[in-house]
Amino acid sequence: MSFTEEKIVETKICEKSQISFNITDKDLEFYDKISPTFWGKKYSIPAPTLAPESRQQRRLSCRNETRLYSRKCDATDKSIISIYSPDKSYKVFASSYWWSDEWDATDYGLDYDLSLSFFENFKKLDLHVPKLATTIQNSENCEFTNDTGDSKDCYMSYRTHYSDNILHSYRANRSSNCTDCYQVKESEDLYECFQCNKCSRSQYLYKCENTHSSYFLYQCVWSANCFLSYNQINANYVFLNQTLSKEQYQQKLDEVLSDPLKFEQAKQHFFSMIKNDISVPALDNSQSQQCIWNELIECQECKHCYMMKQSEFCKYCWDNVWYKNSMDTYSGGGSEYCYETLATKNSFKNCFTHRVRESNNLLYCMFSFFSNDCFGCTGIRNKQYCILNKQYSKEEYEELVPKIIEKMQQDWEWWEFFPASMSPFGYNETVAQEYFPLTKEEAIEQWFNWSDYEAPFPKVEKVIPASKLPHNITDIPDDILNWAIECEITKKPFRIIPQELKFYRKHNLPIPRRHPDQRHLDRMSLRNPRKLFERVCDHPDCDTTMQTTYAPDRSESVYCQTCYDKEVY
Repeated sequence: MSFTEEKIVETKICEKSQISFNITDKDLEFYDKISPTFWGKKYSIPAPTLAPESRQQRRLSCRNETRLYSRKCDATDKSIISIYSPDKSYKVFASSYWWSDEWDATDYGLDYDLSLSFFENFKKLDLHVPKLATTIQNSENCEFTNDTGDSKDCYMSYRTHYSDNILHSYRANRSSNCTDCYQVKESEDLYECFQCNKCSRSQYLYKCENTHSSYFLYQCVWSANCFLSYNQINANYVFLNQTLSKEQYQQKLDEVLSDPLKFEQAKQHFFSMIKNDISVPALDNSQSQQCIWNELIECQECKHCYMMKQSEFCKYCWDNVWYKNSMDTYSGGGSEYCYETLATKNSFKNCFTHRVRESNNLLYCMFSFFSNDCFGCTGIRNKQYCILNKQYSKEEYEELVPKIIEKMQQDWEWWEFFPASMSPFGYNETVAQEYFPLTKEEAIEQWFNWSDYEAPFPKVEKVIPASKLPHNITDIPDDILNWAIECEITKKPFRIIPQELKFYRKHNLPIPRRHPDQRHLDRMSLRNPRKLFERVCDHPDCDTTMQTTYAPDRSESVYCQTCYDKEVY
């Protein structure tokens, strides 16, 4: 369905943030389309009570992507790595056991108690059904990862697929030998690279494509052998945006690479350059039509969406590919008519769900796979007509579900996602903290959970402050593998593993001074906020008013697309 030419039919005040938001005729048309029907009666999903940002925040507070803990598998009693800290009371199974035929989620099924609210019923079930320790499939030697598929030899990396030898990275896909990277695809031998595609043998590339053998580049395409430059196309032997001979370039490059202090100065210059010296486009969209927001690739009529690819007719959706006719989603692919969902893949007409795959017509389900027509279930596989994990006939299912919905309507639950208080994670463990940061006091005040769990201090020979580390990798002894390093920012200890040390030595890189969690947050801080601002094009010959994710008070020169294309191309 199309979201063009919408007409506002109601302006509401968000119950949480108190900001106003609009409901349009197209929104109501969508809600009507996804509302379920039983025995010829439609049970309408009404307009939400929360603003889009608050709805997304609530969903993200249920999703831990990057925090890993050591604990026992409740099936085998073996030590495992899990996204659930050991102080949590849930049962947790190792991934291999969870996916096995050794257990069945319907063994935990409950009779529905109509005297209780739905969320009270579901919480009773959720506390007993075993949780999946981590989401890892078809992968080898990737125990210290999460949301990983078809990969090998990855460590402390997340949302990584079809890759090998990925360390401390987030969203590395079809790539190899990358460390401390964010959103790299079809790339190899990268370090501290950010949103790069088809790049190789490089360090500190930002928003580059088809670029190799380079350092400290911003928005360069089809380039090689470049250093500390920006907006280059088909460039070679460019140093500080000046084209040199091969010999001149190599001499200057060797001077920097041979001196750790000069390399660090170049890094500081690079980050200053990004903020102060370059022109940037208002939005990073490509081959997209009638779209609003940012990082949309080959999309059509996606409104208020972010980081979407090959999707159409979506609204308030983040981080999806091949999505269609959906609203209020985060992360997933190949799905249609989804509403208020997280991590839904290859599915149709699901509402209020989390981590669903190849399933249709699910309502209020979590971690449910290859299933259809289920309500309020978790951990099920290959099921149909289940309620609270209990099996019913088709007739029994269609008789009971309307009664549940009518009770939910009375309790003001029917149109809402799972409350944040039911999240198995502390707010500070989830993606919500990255996009909507809160202090502990603020989180608790807003009815989010909070985790105070601290992992035991690692057993090491000694702890060395980051400031005491030698700058030159050649001065780092093998014994560092037996030490812990105290993060220069958080003071949290962290260790170096053999694969890391090998990578740093191969690429003549210093040992990191910051904890991996802090390095991840540093990279996340480089992303623009998921907000739109209105400002005027900064080109001196243009006064076009435009929408952008760069706030008006930021220092970058922000150009409309026309001016940016003239400037760069």
